[in-house]
Amino acid sequence: MRILGIDPGLRITGFGVLEKSGNKLRYVTSGTVSSGGGDLATRLKVLLEGLAEVIAAQRPQEVAIEKVFVNVNPHSTLLLGQARGTAICAAVIAGLPVAEYTALQVKQAVVGQGHAGKEQVQHMVKRLLALPGDPSADAADALACAICHAHCAALGAVSTRSLRMKKGRLV
Repeated sequence: MRILGIDPGLRITGFGVLEKSGNKLRYVTSGTVSSGGGDLATRLKVLLEGLAEVIAAQRPQEVAIEKVFVNVNPHSTLLLGQARGTAICAAVIAGLPVAEYTALQVKQAVVGQGHAGKEQVQHMVKRLLALPGDPSADAADALACAICHAHCAALGAVSTRSLRMKKGRLV
């Protein structure tokens, strides 16, 4: 199974592609799509087209995306939500199923602790995928999301849409 992980962002959206075979994960590629400057509609179009190119080139079978968290600035949260919606649209237009995970779920699956820092996530992604160097923070978050999905898919018929974190465990 080929999984595309997406870490949505209006300025920079990270992506990472993994192949899962049995219990083994293999790194395929990762990177970022930068929306540049300009008005909101233009930036969202750049993200949509960039992710569509990644999907066409890498041909994933499933997509995992990080859920938006509410932060201190409501305007920033709204913009992030629009970037996330654009990423979901890119997957849906390609006919791909989309699974959503909170940052807590992703960190728990990759680091083993839901309140890990970005550096810990980068380090564990590098180790789990045997990468020669650290991926960028955005690409590492996207790869972590794909790893989380690969682990949750291993749970079998359990629907990943209903999983939540409770006391540091997926329930």
